[in-house]
Amino acid sequence: MEQLDNVKINFDGNGLWILNGALAIVMFGVALGISRSDFKALLEQPKAVIVGLVAQFLLLPFLTFLMIWVIQPQPSIALGMMMVAACPGGNISNFMTHLAQGNTALSVSLTAFGTLLAVVVTPLNFQFYGNLYQPTAEILRQVELQPFELVKLVVLILGIPLVLGMVLRSKNTTLAMKLSKLLKPISIVVFVAIVVIAFSKNISVFNTYIHYVLIIGIAHNFLAILLGFLTARAFKLSIKNQKTLAIETGIQNSGLGLLLIFTFFNGLGGMAIMAAFWGIWHIISGLILAFYWSYKPVKIVKV
Repeated sequence: MEQLDNVKINFDGNGLWILNGALAIVMFGVALGISRSDFKALLEQPKAVIVGLVAQFLLLPFLTFLMIWVIQPQPSIALGMMMVAACPGGNISNFMTHLAQGNTALSVSLTAFGTLLAVVVTPLNFQFYGNLYQPTAEILRQVELQPFELVKLVVLILGIPLVLGMVLRSKNTTLAMKLSKLLKPISIVVFVAIVVIAFSKNISVFNTYIHYVLIIGIAHNFLAILLGFLTARAFKLSIKNQKTLAIETGIQNSGLGLLLIFTFFNGLGGMAIMAAFWGIWHIISGLILAFYWSYKPVKIVKV
């Protein structure tokens, strides 16, 4: 088990930037279907956005810490769980929310606000919980996260695609809608293909060590989805918003997590494997949930 911390994943920085580029295309495609009036309506009733950010940045990291404290995984795996939980929602959650007939504008808002907040909150959450758990505190003593790296990612995968998509929508709605229908399936296929290629380059590593993170990763993702759903329900949000918060909390920006792991931790064993597995699994769990809700919406009485 100790050998896991010495394993290095073969996935260079260029590949990670391409991965985030694919996520940016997803964001651009979703932004083409969102107008400024959607955000105005949300800002007039900010409850759902605030609840979603609380679930993501306060409750999920805390729940993750409790899970780690109970199961006590390998320190590198624990750090991988903390990194994933500290990241903002992934851009692909916007597509899945749309597929699940949730509140796409709310999902985009949570992704936008969450990613901007992540510049400060992600390092704080990661450092706080990482230092709170003694086995991971030793590793963190030699690591220093640089907020500027997060700023570059915000601009690349969220800021530019969001602005360009909404500007095009306001200038030429017809073209925007056509591009949106074209880009969504293509960008998802590209995203999945890149992650699959990353796995194929490290197939021997994953075959050897994946069983250490398999059950933990699935359970962690399930709890994240359930947390978002139950938090929204506890605050009596609509069914569309309950779906949205479930997906937004359970679909984390694992691409961001991987980039930080390779930038600051040199692809540390369990961290990289956990984040990479999450990157695959949350697509599977998110699509299953989205397809289920798209054909058989959950019936909950609005209060």
